[in-house]
Amino acid sequence: MKAPPRRVAGLGFRGAATAASLRSALDKALQVASCQCGEPVPLAALATACDKAAAPAFTELAAMLKLPVLAVALDRLQLQDAAASAAVPARYGRRSLAEAAALAGAGPGAQLLAARCVGDDGLATCAIAAIAENAGP
Repeated sequence: MKAPPRRVAGLGFRGAATAASLRSALDKALQVASCQCGEPVPLAALATACDKAAAPAFTELAAMLKLPVLAVALDRLQLQDAAASAAVPARYGRRSLAEAAALAGAGPGAQLLAARCVGDDGLATCAIAAIAENAGP
């Protein structure tokens, strides 16, 4: 019997983003993921780049949701198969930070349940990835 999937929300955001900005993007991604899975999608953690993990908006959202924070190293972000984006700084590999953080946070072999969703104010993006913890042969 396989363990339930480890589902991680990855977030990318601008410096001006608030916890409400992040929550808006998260809610949209959760809606997409729930439609994909046919059921609510409980999260195991929130992930972002290590240089954003201490941002007040991000830590406030994690505290509100009572979820652990995963600070993903920049070199791990660049290894992920995330959507290309010219708007994303080179330090994140010019790929969706939300998607890369979700994939890295969920673990090797993770797949997106919800690709990058943009919050209502345009200041934050969120993606959700999952992998079964004991997936394999």
